[in-house]
Amino acid sequence: MLRFVSIIIAALAVAVAPVSAQQATSGPLNVVATFSILGDFAKNVGGDRVSVTTLVGPNSDTHVYTPTPSDAKKIADAKLVIVNGLGLEGWLPRLVKSSGSRATTVVATKGIATRKIEGGHDHGPGNADPHAWQSVANTKTYVANIRDALTIADPAGADAYKTNAAAYLAKLDALDREIREAVVKIPPGRRSVISTHDAFGYFAAAYGIKFIAPQGVSTESEPSARDVAAIITQIRKQKIPAVFLENVSDPRLMRRIAAETGANIGGTLYSDSLTDEKGPAPTYIDMVRHNIRALTSALSS
Repeated sequence: MLRFVSIIIAALAVAVAPVSAQQATSGPLNVVATFSILGDFAKNVGGDRVSVTTLVGPNSDTHVYTPTPSDAKKIADAKLVIVNGLGLEGWLPRLVKSSGSRATTVVATKGIATRKIEGGHDHGPGNADPHAWQSVANTKTYVANIRDALTIADPAGADAYKTNAAAYLAKLDALDREIREAVVKIPPGRRSVISTHDAFGYFAAAYGIKFIAPQGVSTESEPSARDVAAIITQIRKQKIPAVFLENVSDPRLMRRIAAETGANIGGTLYSDSLTDEKGPAPTYIDMVRHNIRALTSALSS
Protein backbone atom coordinates (compact mmCIF):
# COMPACT_ATOMS: atom_id res chain seq x y z
CA MET A 1 0.00 0.00 0.00
CA LEU A 2 2.81 2.42 0.91
CA ARG A 3 4.51 1.64 -2.39
CA PHE A 4 1.26 2.36 -4.26
CA VAL A 5 0.85 5.75 -2.54
CA SER A 6 4.45 6.62 -3.37
CA ILE A 7 3.83 5.85 -7.04
CA ILE A 8 0.69 8.06 -7.03
CA ILE A 9 2.57 10.95 -5.39
CA ALA A 10 5.38 10.64 -7.92
CA ALA A 11 2.90 10.64 -10.80
CA LEU A 12 1.18 13.74 -9.46
CA ALA A 13 4.53 15.48 -9.10
CA VAL A 14 5.31 14.80 -12.76
CA ALA A 15 1.86 16.04 -13.76
CA VAL A 16 2.27 19.40 -12.04
CA ALA A 17 6.00 19.87 -12.69
CA PRO A 18 7.03 23.01 -14.55
CA VAL A 19 7.14 22.75 -18.32
CA SER A 20 10.61 21.77 -19.47
CA ALA A 21 12.86 24.27 -21.22
CA GLN A 22 12.40 22.41 -24.49
CA GLN A 23 8.61 22.50 -24.17
CA ALA A 24 8.65 26.15 -23.13
CA THR A 25 10.48 27.12 -26.28
CA SER A 26 8.35 24.98 -28.60
CA GLY A 27 6.65 28.18 -29.82
CA PRO A 28 8.48 31.12 -31.38
CA LEU A 29 11.40 32.45 -29.35
CA ASN A 30 10.42 35.74 -27.73
CA VAL A 31 12.98 38.38 -28.79
CA VAL A 32 13.02 42.11 -28.02
CA ALA A 33 15.15 44.46 -30.16
CA THR A 34 15.73 47.98 -28.91
CA PHE A 35 15.07 49.73 -32.23
CA SER A 36 13.76 49.08 -35.72
CA ILE A 37 17.04 48.34 -37.52
CA LEU A 38 18.01 45.67 -34.98
CA GLY A 39 14.50 44.27 -35.20
CA ASP A 40 14.90 43.84 -38.96
CA PHE A 41 18.19 41.98 -38.50
CA ALA A 42 16.59 39.66 -35.93
CA LYS A 43 13.64 38.90 -38.21
CA ASN A 44 15.92 38.07 -41.13
CA VAL A 45 18.03 35.68 -39.06
CA GLY A 46 15.27 34.24 -36.89
CA GLY A 47 12.61 33.71 -39.52
CA ASP A 48 9.48 31.99 -38.26
CA ARG A 49 11.28 30.57 -35.21
CA VAL A 50 11.27 33.97 -33.49
CA SER A 51 8.70 36.55 -32.47
CA VAL A 52 10.41 39.96 -32.59
CA THR A 53 9.16 42.99 -30.67
CA THR A 54 10.80 46.39 -31.17
CA LEU A 55 10.83 49.03 -28.43
CA VAL A 56 11.66 52.13 -30.54
CA GLY A 57 9.44 51.92 -33.58
CA PRO A 58 9.63 53.28 -37.13
CA ASN A 59 10.60 56.95 -37.62
CA SER A 60 11.49 57.28 -33.92
CA ASP A 61 14.72 58.46 -32.33
CA THR A 62 16.51 55.94 -30.10
CA HIS A 63 18.83 58.61 -28.69
CA VAL A 64 16.03 60.47 -26.90
CA TYR A 65 13.49 57.68 -26.41
CA THR A 66 11.47 57.56 -23.18
CA PRO A 67 10.41 54.00 -22.24
CA THR A 68 6.80 53.23 -21.37
CA PRO A 69 5.37 50.81 -18.79
CA SER A 70 4.48 48.43 -21.61
CA ASP A 71 8.17 48.31 -22.58
CA ALA A 72 8.99 46.89 -19.14
CA LYS A 73 6.50 44.07 -19.73
CA LYS A 74 7.99 43.36 -23.17
CA ILE A 75 11.43 43.07 -21.59
CA ALA A 76 10.10 40.90 -18.75
CA ASP A 77 8.53 38.47 -21.24
CA ALA A 78 11.59 38.21 -23.50
CA LYS A 79 14.06 35.37 -23.79
CA LEU A 80 16.60 37.58 -25.58
CA VAL A 81 17.05 41.35 -25.62
CA ILE A 82 19.13 42.53 -28.59
CA VAL A 83 20.86 45.87 -28.04
CA ASN A 84 23.22 48.01 -30.07
CA GLY A 85 25.36 49.10 -27.14
CA LEU A 86 28.07 51.77 -27.50
CA GLY A 87 25.94 54.13 -25.43
CA LEU A 88 23.06 54.34 -27.91
CA GLU A 89 20.36 53.11 -25.51
CA GLY A 90 21.23 55.12 -22.40
CA TRP A 91 17.71 54.52 -21.05
CA LEU A 92 17.91 50.72 -21.27
CA PRO A 93 19.71 49.59 -18.06
CA ARG A 94 17.10 51.21 -15.82
CA LEU A 95 14.30 49.68 -17.92
CA VAL A 96 15.78 46.19 -17.67
CA LYS A 97 16.24 46.55 -13.92
CA SER A 98 12.69 47.77 -13.35
CA SER A 99 11.27 44.93 -15.46
CA GLY A 100 12.89 42.24 -13.34
CA SER A 101 13.76 40.46 -16.58
CA ARG A 102 16.03 37.45 -16.68
CA ALA A 103 16.44 37.67 -20.44
CA THR A 104 19.86 37.31 -21.99
CA THR A 105 21.18 40.62 -23.33
CA VAL A 106 22.88 40.37 -26.72
CA VAL A 107 25.21 43.25 -27.65
CA ALA A 108 25.01 43.17 -31.43
CA THR A 109 28.10 45.38 -31.94
CA LYS A 110 30.44 42.95 -30.13
CA GLY A 111 33.72 42.66 -32.04
CA ILE A 112 33.24 45.77 -34.20
CA ALA A 113 36.13 48.24 -34.42
CA THR A 114 34.42 51.42 -33.28
CA ARG A 115 34.86 54.88 -34.70
CA LYS A 116 35.97 57.42 -32.12
CA ILE A 117 34.34 60.83 -31.87
CA GLU A 118 36.35 63.99 -31.48
CA GLY A 119 35.38 65.98 -28.38
CA GLY A 120 33.63 64.83 -25.24
CA HIS A 121 30.01 65.96 -25.59
CA ASP A 122 28.60 62.76 -27.01
CA HIS A 123 27.42 59.87 -24.94
CA GLY A 124 29.09 56.77 -26.35
CA PRO A 125 31.49 55.04 -23.97
CA GLY A 126 34.99 56.28 -24.70
CA ASN A 127 33.38 58.66 -27.20
CA ALA A 128 32.48 55.73 -29.46
CA ASP A 129 30.16 56.37 -32.39
CA PRO A 130 27.21 53.98 -31.92
CA HIS A 131 25.99 54.10 -35.55
CA ALA A 132 28.07 51.09 -36.63
CA TRP A 133 25.30 49.67 -38.86
CA GLN A 134 26.02 52.41 -41.42
CA SER A 135 28.86 50.23 -42.73
CA VAL A 136 27.57 47.07 -44.39
CA ALA A 137 30.72 45.21 -43.30
CA ASN A 138 29.79 46.03 -39.70
CA THR A 139 26.22 44.92 -40.32
CA LYS A 140 27.55 41.48 -41.17
CA THR A 141 29.03 41.36 -37.66
CA TYR A 142 25.65 42.32 -36.19
CA VAL A 143 24.07 39.44 -38.11
CA ALA A 144 26.70 36.92 -36.97
CA ASN A 145 26.27 37.97 -33.33
CA ILE A 146 22.49 37.65 -33.56
CA ARG A 147 22.76 34.26 -35.27
CA ASP A 148 25.05 32.95 -32.54
CA ALA A 149 22.83 34.27 -29.75
CA LEU A 150 19.71 32.72 -31.26
CA THR A 151 21.51 29.41 -31.65
CA ILE A 152 22.50 29.37 -27.98
CA ALA A 153 18.95 30.27 -26.89
CA ASP A 154 17.33 27.76 -29.25
CA PRO A 155 19.78 24.98 -30.20
CA ALA A 156 17.08 23.11 -32.10
CA GLY A 157 16.94 26.01 -34.54
CA ALA A 158 20.68 26.10 -35.22
CA ASP A 159 20.42 24.94 -38.83
CA ALA A 160 17.61 27.36 -39.60
CA TYR A 161 19.50 30.29 -38.09
CA LYS A 162 22.65 29.35 -39.99
CA THR A 163 20.76 29.07 -43.28
CA ASN A 164 18.82 32.32 -42.77
CA ALA A 165 21.94 34.23 -41.77
CA ALA A 166 23.90 32.92 -44.78
CA ALA A 167 21.12 34.02 -47.16
CA TYR A 168 20.96 37.47 -45.56
CA LEU A 169 24.74 37.87 -45.56
CA ALA A 170 24.76 37.17 -49.30
CA LYS A 171 22.22 39.98 -49.77
CA LEU A 172 24.44 42.29 -47.72
CA ASP A 173 27.46 41.43 -49.89
CA ALA A 174 25.43 42.40 -52.96
CA LEU A 175 24.33 45.62 -51.22
CA ASP A 176 27.93 46.55 -50.44
CA ARG A 177 28.91 46.10 -54.10
CA GLU A 178 25.91 48.20 -55.14
CA ILE A 179 27.01 51.08 -52.91
CA ARG A 180 30.59 51.02 -54.17
CA GLU A 181 29.49 50.97 -57.81
CA ALA A 182 27.20 53.95 -57.17
CA VAL A 183 29.86 56.03 -55.37
CA VAL A 184 32.32 55.57 -58.25
CA LYS A 185 29.87 57.47 -60.47
CA ILE A 186 29.99 60.56 -58.21
CA PRO A 187 32.76 63.01 -59.19
CA PRO A 188 35.41 62.98 -56.41
CA GLY A 189 35.11 66.72 -55.89
CA ARG A 190 31.40 66.42 -55.14
CA ARG A 191 31.53 63.70 -52.50
CA SER A 192 30.63 65.95 -49.55
CA VAL A 193 27.22 66.57 -47.99
CA ILE A 194 25.67 68.13 -44.90
CA SER A 195 23.53 65.86 -42.72
CA THR A 196 21.61 66.74 -39.56
CA HIS A 197 23.60 64.75 -36.99
CA ASP A 198 26.83 62.80 -37.10
CA ALA A 199 25.27 59.42 -37.92
CA PHE A 200 27.15 58.54 -41.10
CA GLY A 201 30.76 58.33 -39.94
CA TYR A 202 31.03 54.59 -40.60
CA PHE A 203 29.44 55.04 -44.02
CA ALA A 204 31.91 57.82 -44.82
CA ALA A 205 34.89 55.72 -43.76
CA ALA A 206 33.71 52.70 -45.76
CA TYR A 207 32.59 54.40 -48.96
CA GLY A 208 34.38 57.73 -49.27
CA ILE A 209 31.59 60.29 -48.99
CA LYS A 210 32.26 63.05 -46.46
CA PHE A 211 29.44 63.97 -44.08
CA ILE A 212 29.46 67.23 -42.11
CA ALA A 213 26.87 67.68 -39.37
CA PRO A 214 25.91 70.51 -37.00
CA GLN A 215 24.91 67.98 -34.32
CA GLY A 216 27.11 65.29 -32.78
CA VAL A 217 26.45 61.54 -32.80
CA SER A 218 23.54 62.02 -30.41
CA THR A 219 20.48 64.09 -31.27
CA GLU A 220 20.30 65.01 -27.58
CA SER A 221 22.97 67.66 -28.16
CA GLU A 222 21.89 70.94 -29.78
CA PRO A 223 24.36 72.61 -32.16
CA SER A 224 25.71 75.94 -31.03
CA ALA A 225 25.40 79.13 -33.08
CA ARG A 226 29.15 78.94 -33.65
CA ASP A 227 28.86 75.37 -35.02
CA VAL A 228 26.11 76.40 -37.42
CA ALA A 229 28.03 79.48 -38.58
CA ALA A 230 31.15 77.38 -39.17
CA ILE A 231 29.21 74.92 -41.31
CA ILE A 232 27.62 77.70 -43.35
CA THR A 233 31.11 79.11 -44.00
CA GLN A 234 32.40 75.64 -44.93
CA ILE A 235 29.55 75.03 -47.38
CA ARG A 236 30.26 78.33 -49.14
CA LYS A 237 34.00 77.84 -49.18
CA GLN A 238 33.99 74.23 -50.40
CA LYS A 239 30.87 74.64 -52.55
CA ILE A 240 29.25 71.62 -50.91
CA PRO A 241 26.34 70.82 -53.23
CA ALA A 242 23.67 69.30 -51.00
CA VAL A 243 22.08 69.39 -47.58
CA PHE A 244 20.07 66.39 -46.36
CA LEU A 245 17.25 66.09 -43.86
CA GLU A 246 16.81 63.05 -41.58
CA ASN A 247 13.63 61.23 -40.63
CA VAL A 248 14.44 61.41 -36.88
CA SER A 249 15.34 65.13 -36.72
CA ASP A 250 13.61 68.51 -36.93
CA PRO A 251 14.15 69.77 -40.51
CA ARG A 252 14.06 73.49 -39.70
CA LEU A 253 17.79 73.92 -39.03
CA MET A 254 18.80 72.21 -42.26
CA ARG A 255 16.30 74.24 -44.27
CA ARG A 256 17.78 77.40 -42.78
CA ILE A 257 21.32 76.31 -43.66
CA ALA A 258 20.24 75.50 -47.22
CA ALA A 259 18.50 78.88 -47.57
CA GLU A 260 21.56 80.79 -46.32
CA THR A 261 24.07 78.96 -48.51
CA GLY A 262 22.15 78.20 -51.65
CA ALA A 263 22.87 74.48 -51.28
CA ASN A 264 20.17 72.16 -52.58
CA ILE A 265 18.12 70.03 -50.21
CA GLY A 266 18.93 66.59 -51.53
CA GLY A 267 16.07 64.84 -49.78
CA THR A 268 15.80 62.77 -46.62
CA LEU A 269 18.37 60.28 -45.37
CA TYR A 270 17.44 57.48 -43.00
CA SER A 271 20.07 57.13 -40.31
CA ASP A 272 18.82 55.69 -37.02
CA SER A 273 15.38 54.36 -37.87
CA LEU A 274 13.44 52.54 -40.54
CA THR A 275 10.07 53.70 -41.84
CA ASP A 276 6.82 51.80 -41.59
CA GLU A 277 5.80 49.46 -44.40
CA LYS A 278 4.35 52.32 -46.46
CA GLY A 279 7.56 54.37 -46.32
CA PRO A 280 10.66 54.14 -48.53
CA ALA A 281 12.80 52.34 -45.95
CA PRO A 282 10.86 49.55 -44.23
CA THR A 283 13.95 47.30 -44.07
CA TYR A 284 17.67 47.91 -43.57
CA ILE A 285 18.47 47.02 -47.19
CA ASP A 286 15.72 49.35 -48.41
CA MET A 287 17.12 52.08 -46.13
CA VAL A 288 20.66 51.83 -47.48
CA ARG A 289 19.45 51.67 -51.08
CA HIS A 290 17.27 54.74 -50.55
CA ASN A 291 20.19 56.65 -49.04
CA ILE A 292 22.67 55.85 -51.79
CA ARG A 293 20.13 56.74 -54.47
CA ALA A 294 19.41 60.06 -52.78
CA LEU A 295 23.14 60.79 -52.47
CA THR A 296 24.01 59.89 -56.06
CA SER A 297 21.03 61.85 -57.39
CA ALA A 298 22.08 64.99 -55.52
CA LEU A 299 25.84 64.71 -56.07
CA SER A 300 26.32 63.21 -59.53
CA SER A 301 25.59 66.39 -61.47
